[in-house]
Amino acid sequence: MAKSMILAGFHAVGARLRKDPDSIHCVYVDPARRDKRMMQMRDELKELGVRVMQASHERLNGMVSRDIPHQGIVAMADNLDVALSFDELMNNIRPDTLLLILDGITDPRNFGACLRSADAAGVQAVIIPKDRSASVTPAAAKAAAGASETVPVVTVTNLAAAIVELRDAGVTVVGAAGEATKTIYDFDQTGAFAWVMGAEGPGLRQLTRKRCDDLAKIPLTGSVESLNVSVATGICLFESVRQRYNNKK
Repeated sequence: MAKSMILAGFHAVGARLRKDPDSIHCVYVDPARRDKRMMQMRDELKELGVRVMQASHERLNGMVSRDIPHQGIVAMADNLDVALSFDELMNNIRPDTLLLILDGITDPRNFGACLRSADAAGVQAVIIPKDRSASVTPAAAKAAAGASETVPVVTVTNLAAAIVELRDAGVTVVGAAGEATKTIYDFDQTGAFAWVMGAEGPGLRQLTRKRCDDLAKIPLTGSVESLNVSVATGICLFESVRQRYNNKK
């Protein structure tokens, strides 16, 4: 029997409705919210035959973590597990594989936003360490806007060792680092390729850096010294997408 999970907010609930409405047990809505967006959502739920129950704003607050804005809508649904083992991933490395490796991303919103960018860029899987990493929580699922249910997340015990195995399998692994001498535009990303992103502040761990093929920076011309990790992830991934798109012309 599938485990249940909580989906909070219009993005998370709407994404599940599009993907698998039968997996939703019940949707709780705040009767005080009667704006156009809520009415459209309620009509869609009714059309799909999803059970809807009213719940006060206070009750909805009690159903989710205090730091998650539920927007007046919370769903109880099956947990659609898209987890992938590292062995399964290694068995499916292709010449066009694109991977995202997250090293020490502990903020669930950043993690979710990275998943969203990964989904948009067609990433085959996201690899995270077992320790010192966020996971797919309600906050991450909300930020991912459905991507947490489409992008496989591979959890490994030893991230540095996993990077070595990927390189041995023909994947070029490049870590994003602000102090790098090369830029993200200096690498051929049309073959099997993986970006490694570190946490804001500390960045990539030293051992992770050493295991990468090389390091690259996003050239910044303004006054800011760094970018949010989810923004940087999107920039790096879509440089890969751009190169692959141009390579097919």
